[in-house]
Amino acid sequence: MPPTRRRGGNAAARSQQSTLAFGIQSRVTKPTSAPSTTKKAKDIEKVHDVDTSDPDQVPVAPPEGSSQPHIAEIVVREQAKAEVQQPLSEEDKRALKVTDADLKRYWRSEEAKRKAPRVHQEGLSLNEKILRHFDLSSQYGPCIGIARLKRWRRAHMLNLNPPIEVLAVLLKNEDDLKQRAYIDELLS
Repeated sequence: MPPTRRRGGNAAARSQQSTLAFGIQSRVTKPTSAPSTTKKAKDIEKVHDVDTSDPDQVPVAPPEGSSQPHIAEIVVREQAKAEVQQPLSEEDKRALKVTDADLKRYWRSEEAKRKAPRVHQEGLSLNEKILRHFDLSSQYGPCIGIARLKRWRRAHMLNLNPPIEVLAVLLKNEDDLKQRAYIDELLS
């Protein structure tokens, strides 16, 4: 029989240190409290019952039906304004010469690459289809938190060859279409 192992050191220090036991089943319990859903409901009621005459009471979050744009929308609008205010480059001049027939031809060629038609985009305009396709094309870089025009110019600067038709849609319809990527709107 092998000799037993002697324990050295201070016996008082050993008794204070806890040991791990792997063979014994132990349960971890949490202290009981009121359900969190009732607390959240009370907090929401407090936010909506704020007295606006008192300047010290400010609501934490705006109500759901507020008409103010999301902060990401404001940032992207500022980026788009900065991009539009730049002088016209050679690509911008070429893009302004692109006709509607060229846009239709480009979209038909993009649709021909697919095995099935896009049934979920039946109600969209041609310009919105082109822009959504550009948004979801990952080879031009991320589309979250950046204006579409800035993303196109960044991809062009990096020699990623973004389609000139996308730039044409962005330059011709800068007021009609949102400058923010569709997926960016969904995520925020």
